[in-house]
Amino acid sequence: MKNTASMKSSRTGRHEQGASTRGIYRKLPEGIWMLGFVSMFMDTSSELVHSLLPVFMATVLGASMATIGIVEGLAEAAAAVTKVFSGVISDYFGKRKFLAVAGYALSALTKPVFPLAETMGWVFGARFVDRIGKGIRGAPRDALVVEIAPLELRGAAFGLRQALDSVGAFIGPMLAVVFMIWLADDIKAVLWIAVLPAFLAVVLLIAGVREPRSPEPAAGPEDRLTIMDIKLLPLRYWLIVALGAVFTLARFSEAFLILRARDVGLSMGLVPAVMMVMNVFYSLFAYPAGAAADRFSARTLLLFGIGVLILSDIVLALAASPWTAFLGAAFWGLHMAFTQGLLAKLVADNAPARLCATAFGVFHLVSGGALLLASAVAGSLWNAFGAPATFIAGAFFAALAATGLLFYRPKVRE
Repeated sequence: MKNTASMKSSRTGRHEQGASTRGIYRKLPEGIWMLGFVSMFMDTSSELVHSLLPVFMATVLGASMATIGIVEGLAEAAAAVTKVFSGVISDYFGKRKFLAVAGYALSALTKPVFPLAETMGWVFGARFVDRIGKGIRGAPRDALVVEIAPLELRGAAFGLRQALDSVGAFIGPMLAVVFMIWLADDIKAVLWIAVLPAFLAVVLLIAGVREPRSPEPAAGPEDRLTIMDIKLLPLRYWLIVALGAVFTLARFSEAFLILRARDVGLSMGLVPAVMMVMNVFYSLFAYPAGAAADRFSARTLLLFGIGVLILSDIVLALAASPWTAFLGAAFWGLHMAFTQGLLAKLVADNAPARLCATAFGVFHLVSGGALLLASAVAGSLWNAFGAPATFIAGAFFAALAATGLLFYRPKVRE
């Protein structure tokens, strides 16, 4: 009888947990879902391009690993710098959607340039402008999530958007694999496929997302924000910024995952499958991790994410076959799920409402600078000492981040 009761209790618990998860999904506003699908379509386009671009640069255009690292780092740094200014402008005017639409549209316009590229200059220019578009939309979009989502569901909202974003990051490489096989490894022809979903994302954002009205009256000229108001951001916020920078030093561009798989023997047509594997794990765990962030210690979740990143780096450093590269990519996606949405939530939780977009912009600026440094170092280490050195260095920086978290004792529960 006890066993039967225990089984019934277990089934009831699982049922209630599943019902609770479904309830959270239903409670999330329509605007959060729409922003998630916008991210999904744009990431379908972007990741189709990015899953082929490192190989395209290395094989078709003959770029070195160091050059690829610098291009990737500079592009992401451009996005980060732009996020600061778009965030300040968004807070200054109290508007989010216009800047988000402008950023998505600019990225969509760059997609036809990649298949037309004949030199590294073309690729760098398109990649640079594409990331500028990402920078323009990033902070206002994150501020939209904060304003649309109920406070008690903020982690779940960021997790859902990130999960749908990662679904697109899976679909993009999957399409790349399918069309690379179908079109006999014609990279330029496959890159044209990325154009359609990029423009679909822009249309969906314009038609499907409504900007909430601010409950506060419009500020007078003397109350307008300026970039100098960054000094009003509290100390706890700056600690989150520093933490994000150290995380990013340990997490260089994902282009090196693709190059590592190619390095251990994966055929060119199947190289995008590395990003598929990574994003399957990212999308599956991003929402549960975001929901967990609403109830559990941020430090515990971040330590888990760092531990998984260290494991990923070790596997990739020791990889001797495509299968081990796929395993390393899976761990990489899992670590992203447990850190990226959580860091966004921590930024939102520790920034004043009137400086929300600015706070996201500054956070991404610092993280982008760290990514530029990390990618340049990664490419240089690869050229000088081989691929394993790149991933060993990543594991070392991740261990430093974990050590800092172990010694950090928050005064209040995060």
